[in-house]
Amino acid sequence: QVQLVESGGGMVQAGGGLRLSCVASERTVSTYGKGWFRQTPGKEREFVAGISGSGGSTYYADSVKGRFTISRDNAKNTVYLQMNSLKPEDTAIYFCALRRPGSSYYTASGYDYWGQGTQVTVSS
Repeated sequence: QVQLVESGGGMVQAGGGLRLSCVASERTVSTYGKGWFRQTPGKEREFVAGISGSGGSTYYADSVKGRFTISRDNAKNTVYLQMNSLKPEDTAIYFCALRRPGSSYYTASGYDYWGQGTQVTVSS
């Protein structure tokens, strides 16, 4: 059973930045595609960013393009989400997830394992 553990969330003022990290427990999935999603109360989980196993391809939601950067370090079994120019509407619980090979990066149904989430709060 793969476990994903996120860290790095917190409270920040609008315009600030945070870096989220997600470590996977199993080395066997170090080269799997991974993604970040976010969720607010009463809403469905929303795709934020995805990255291929090699890190050579990245994918972003339109709402975060130019502000967020996803990256990975396979030697550390870790994926990162650098978030800059944060806005109050970025406030959410952020989840990392392990993509099922061959599935879409953009939909939650394409991921098999999820972390517990980390809260990001952006104040205006």
